[in-house]
Amino acid sequence: MNIYADIRGLVIDALAALEGEGLLPAGLDLANVAVEPPRDPLHGDMATNAAMVLAKPAGMKPRDIAGALAEKLRSDPRIVEADVAGPGFLNLRLDPSVWADVVRAVLGQGGAYGRSEMGKGQRVNVEFVSANPTGPLHVGHTRGAVFGDALAALLDFSGHDVTREYYINDGGAQVDVLARSVYLRYLEAHGREVAFADGTYPGDYLIEVGQALKDKVGDAYVDQPEDVWLVAVREFATDAMMALIREDLAALGVEIDHYFSEKSLYGTGRIEAALAALDAKGLIYEGVLEPPKGKLPEDWEPREQTLFRSTEHGDDVDRPVKKSDGAWTYFAPDIAYHFDKIERGYDALIDVFGADHGGYVKRMKAAVSALSDGRVPLDIKLTQLVKLYKNGEPFKMSKRAGTFVTLRDVVDLVGPDVTRFVMLTRKNDAPLDFDFDKVLEQSKDNAVFYVQYAHARVKSVLRKAAAAGIAVDDATLAGADLSAMTHESEIALARKVAEWPRLLEIAARTHEPHRIAFYLYELAGDLHALWNRGNDSPELRFLQEGDPATSQSKIALARAVSVVISTGLGILGVTPVEEMR
Repeated sequence: MNIYADIRGLVIDALAALEGEGLLPAGLDLANVAVEPPRDPLHGDMATNAAMVLAKPAGMKPRDIAGALAEKLRSDPRIVEADVAGPGFLNLRLDPSVWADVVRAVLGQGGAYGRSEMGKGQRVNVEFVSANPTGPLHVGHTRGAVFGDALAALLDFSGHDVTREYYINDGGAQVDVLARSVYLRYLEAHGREVAFADGTYPGDYLIEVGQALKDKVGDAYVDQPEDVWLVAVREFATDAMMALIREDLAALGVEIDHYFSEKSLYGTGRIEAALAALDAKGLIYEGVLEPPKGKLPEDWEPREQTLFRSTEHGDDVDRPVKKSDGAWTYFAPDIAYHFDKIERGYDALIDVFGADHGGYVKRMKAAVSALSDGRVPLDIKLTQLVKLYKNGEPFKMSKRAGTFVTLRDVVDLVGPDVTRFVMLTRKNDAPLDFDFDKVLEQSKDNAVFYVQYAHARVKSVLRKAAAAGIAVDDATLAGADLSAMTHESEIALARKVAEWPRLLEIAARTHEPHRIAFYLYELAGDLHALWNRGNDSPELRFLQEGDPATSQSKIALARAVSVVISTGLGILGVTPVEEMR
């Protein structure tokens, strides 16, 4: 049940009736007609912008349309009031029975409440994390991992067929550096003194890898030239790092459906095939780029190169795909990788990048647009930096990693549930402060505690009611007489529950899972407010001593809240708690 969609349907039907009566011109585009919560709850339960968006194409005054629409809507038993406000907004107040029906729908549908088929038939690839396989994941990867996983879950809940994908950057020079760093640890395992030159990876996490390499090959590579061991050690080290990364993701509760190796693109003709597809469209040419303003990027050369006409698909400048010496640029395999995604039949692509990849957005969108002839949209989400604090001070780097705070550092300190929820308390492109002390304190200022506490409170009520002999299974609660749900605080809570399906559709459409965390915090706040009012007004308490029927009607509302909180936390990858410790 999506009451907002239902009332919007009622508005659309009323507008159609007005067209049929000749009070509105026929053929109006109703796509932008919306029904949403009013900015001020005192104005009503819902508001529609129908008159405002139709006035110009209809050649009418907004208030005239709103007045005629209000008259039609008042004939529906669900509409108690329909009032024209301001220049032509229409505020609606619904019969209390509507909110009771919402509660029953939640109890009847359980965790399926809010599910939709908006993405039915749409295959979506969500690529996220995709860290270089040179070490453990750091806190920046943590935010990207949480965001990507929650977005994938949200899209899945909204009916999309979702693939979670990780692109292994194992084709560049960084894996050679990894191999050399592991070789140093391998020599160290043989008792040799080693020195880590600039550019190598000195983190302690490679000590075990060096030892494992020794256990596998013995002294076969000791004192051998690089060309003897580089390829084998590179593969060994990459596999070891990917195993570590998989363990890190598992600790965070992230499961990847498909790992794609960049290395698989080289020497297989796949890069050439992607560029040939662009060439066939007249988008590949030989030319010389003008020097860019400011700092020169790594892939710019003041000489003739093979270029992609990315400006024909929205980019600022054309981009090199092959250097003058015949080597591929970094961009070339990325084009081939996205061509592979398109060839696999995805209807939409989503890439989750760190904020430092902002300059890559336009060129990548241009490539996908060109390769798919504009058929496959690519949405690139950038995750901003995370600043860590503990005891009021910036959190120090991990000794094990050598240069950064790892994902495991964070998870080991606060747990995966807190980590995930806090990472979603800000929009992905806004900086995030992560204070280890604040995220564990039990207060309203700690969003994850506040939401979990609301869920635990409801579970406590259910346990107490069951101990008192009151049936509180969902079927019984759904059948309870909910007519006693009349206080404004109760109606406000039910209204908030009713927003859930609408909120999910907006979050899925905009690719913004943080909206769920915001909503759950507000829903928890309404539950806590009603609970606290019960301290002063006994008639608002969920358990009414000696009155099982009234208790059931009030507990039904609380249970509906816990269902939505549990579902929302599930999408975010957070386990709801049964009781607070």
